[in-house]
Amino acid sequence: MRRILVFSLVLIGLMMPLALAQQLYTHDNVEYTFEIPSATWKSILEPDAAHEHPEFVYGDRLDGLLTIRKEVVDAGTSPSEVARQDEIKLRFLPGFVQGKEESFDGRLDGITVSYEFVRSGKPMMGRTYYLKADNRTIYALRFTGLRDKLGRIRNQTDLIARTFKLK
Repeated sequence: MRRILVFSLVLIGLMMPLALAQQLYTHDNVEYTFEIPSATWKSILEPDAAHEHPEFVYGDRLDGLLTIRKEVVDAGTSPSEVARQDEIKLRFLPGFVQGKEESFDGRLDGITVSYEFVRSGKPMMGRTYYLKADNRTIYALRFTGLRDKLGRIRNQTDLIARTFKLK
């Protein structure tokens, strides 16, 4: 019993910095909020009159870049249809390799699509979360970065998408 108590206290002590590191992102010029899982994520572009969409980096653009776009679509358009439309543009990236589509559950449900490409001779990865807000609105959370680095922070990209919600 005492071992369980000691183990529980150690586990709580280890998890506390993770809980404290999370911050809620919100801005007057956007209609949503989400949790930022680590202090390594920094905002590099805030929405204003000239820029509608925020952008974030995970340390450096090559380690992880997040852009968020609101897609207004025809009524009944599915996240899969928006992903297929985006793929037409992505096919022109050097070394483009299509990944698979997976369903995604969070505060807003949708799908996620991964792909690979090459930039400046470096293997890159993209992962986009298409989250359906309503019958005519889909948010696209686009993460890109070096393939190995973006793969290592998948738990953080999932957390950002999972906690994404409308105000």
